[in-house]
Amino acid sequence: MHMADALLSPTVGVAMTAVSVAMIGYSAKKIAGDNLDEKKIPMMGVMGAFVFAAQMINFTIPGTGASGHIGGGILLAALLGPFPALLTMASVLLIQCLFFADGGLLAYGCNVFNLGVCVCLFAYQFFYKPLIKRGMTKKNIILASVISVVIGLQIGSLGVVLQTVASGVTELPFGAFLILMQPIHILIGLIEGVVTAAVLCFVLNARPELLESSVQNAKIAAGVPMKKIMVTFLILAVLIGGGLSLLASTSPDGLEWAIEGVAGTAELERDGVFHHAMEKIVSFFAFMPDYSFAGDEKDSLLGTSTAGLVGGAITIVLAGSIGFIIRAARKKTSATKTT
Repeated sequence: MHMADALLSPTVGVAMTAVSVAMIGYSAKKIAGDNLDEKKIPMMGVMGAFVFAAQMINFTIPGTGASGHIGGGILLAALLGPFPALLTMASVLLIQCLFFADGGLLAYGCNVFNLGVCVCLFAYQFFYKPLIKRGMTKKNIILASVISVVIGLQIGSLGVVLQTVASGVTELPFGAFLILMQPIHILIGLIEGVVTAAVLCFVLNARPELLESSVQNAKIAAGVPMKKIMVTFLILAVLIGGGLSLLASTSPDGLEWAIEGVAGTAELERDGVFHHAMEKIVSFFAFMPDYSFAGDEKDSLLGTSTAGLVGGAITIVLAGSIGFIIRAARKKTSATKTT
């Protein structure tokens, strides 16, 4: 559900970027207080790499001709807490945009809002948490995961429709676009919900303290080891990004499928100085556009595998660094107050 720049006007793109930056700043401020669990700082990097890799795997939606991939917002929020999750998701989306030309730079704010804010800060808080607070059981995890993922994707996909309408994209009239966007993302959400539940049930068996700390907004006890679970997700990120990503469906994703169903083509174009400027910036940074080597075929196996590994490594550095920077800033502030 990564939006391209062609779906937005500069006004809507800039406005949504301002909103998303404000929410990112709010999240950073929240975890800079007493909400920062230092055990979860390295987890931000590892889980960011895992979600980056998982988003590369498009799965076929039977009977539709479309595909989908997990967003990962509920998974991140359940393991890290909603505010670290949003910062991690924003890191993933920025790396995908700048280095792999996946999602436009003008559309970055919309993508953070639709895939991050709507899921991590809304669906998790108002649907996942109330359901899981009834008891940390596998049954409740499955129910909470499926319901919150579906609702989060529905809100996010509605956001896409409203943002294109506000941008004056005449090729995508509100009613027709809405009729295709919402049902296909229900199906994608059901599959992602099951995948999310499976991962969280694994964590429940391996390290339940991780899930409990996020729901209770509490820190993980000092004596609880996290190395094993981090190594596990790191290995999975490598295997998925470097190997399983090669098995991804080549069918258009839910957003592309809906656009093609309404406009007759999934590749809309929009001229203008602002759009060309955004495209040039991305072209400058994107060393592996479409997850392939520059000049290579789009579906090059070596390119895809390399992109999965390199992207995951960059995500670990960026998302992990954000946590460490916030921790350092908090310590500096605390030291200043005590002197």
